[in-house]
Amino acid sequence: MKNLRKPFPVLQQYVYLNTAASGLLSEKVFDFRQEHDLDFLVSASILKEKQGKLLAGVRETVGNFFNCAANRVALVPNFSYGFNTLLEGIEKGKKVLLLDEDYPSINWAVTSRDFEVNYAVIDENLEEHIETAFKANTPDVFAFSLVQYISGIKLPISFLSKLKQLYPETLFVADGTQFCGTEIFDFDASGLDVVITSTYKWLNAGYGNAFILFSESAPNKIAPKTSGFNSLQGKYKAQEGNFLGKFEPGHQDTLNYGSLKVALQLLKDVGMKVVEERVKNLAGEAKEEFTKMNLLEDRVVKRKIHSSIFNLQGDDKLFNQLRSNDIICSQRGEGIRVSFHYFNTEEELEELLRVLKGSV
Repeated sequence: MKNLRKPFPVLQQYVYLNTAASGLLSEKVFDFRQEHDLDFLVSASILKEKQGKLLAGVRETVGNFFNCAANRVALVPNFSYGFNTLLEGIEKGKKVLLLDEDYPSINWAVTSRDFEVNYAVIDENLEEHIETAFKANTPDVFAFSLVQYISGIKLPISFLSKLKQLYPETLFVADGTQFCGTEIFDFDASGLDVVITSTYKWLNAGYGNAFILFSESAPNKIAPKTSGFNSLQGKYKAQEGNFLGKFEPGHQDTLNYGSLKVALQLLKDVGMKVVEERVKNLAGEAKEEFTKMNLLEDRVVKRKIHSSIFNLQGDDKLFNQLRSNDIICSQRGEGIRVSFHYFNTEEELEELLRVLKGSV
């Protein structure tokens, strides 16, 4: 097997279990960023003349990676910008279903607008709660995270696909920030209408870049009001009208979007089958051990499907003890969040368990 850790120098210093907070910068992305800014330093506007071609290449790379036509891929600076732009394109008074305690960038953005909002509870019976909410008051929009940022609870794509078949008129809008990059994801086959993803976590693409994937029918339900210079320019925007342009007003950052292209190429080189298998195996081993130690919430223990994000029972003392042992994690909610990516190892899990057991 390839040395999956070599592209990430920080792994030589730490047991890095914090991808759910911030992904790593790879040497390949770093090299691209240096070369890009060197080109800008010596060529200025000549580099910007190539912007259209570069951004078209990023769009095509994203589309190929997630199986979404390039003319349905928007490039945005982060999830919040893309999601708020989308919400501005939805009529006031629409019924929106959210998940209680979901990521604030979703729930706050919706509740700050004039929508009729309902919630489904996040617990071991999450799917049943969602189905009940749909039957009781079918939403116009269902907005949710594919993976919960605190607990790591994960909604299976298979469940969402079946639900969409039952409620084809509901607009399914998913936050893929804690999901994309952890397993193979076929957007067109998923049945989802919109997936918005910040890429600084599991895709390891750095900050300042995100993308939106749209189904063919999604533009029929969204009418964004945003506009600006460049909204109607570019290979795909010019050919397909200005829907994508509504999400991309103004000048785009070729440094950050170019970083996304390089990061996706690295994942492609590793192979998403390898990534998915390693993440799944590490998550399974971790959940088994954490369950034995009574470190997980009951709602997580009782679910069959889970992500590689775990919130462990622990206080400031334990968190500081982990950091003093060079184990990088985060305090989230009422516990300590750890997360495992494909470059993590079984030995790192053992090191984590050693410190945890020593603290009991």
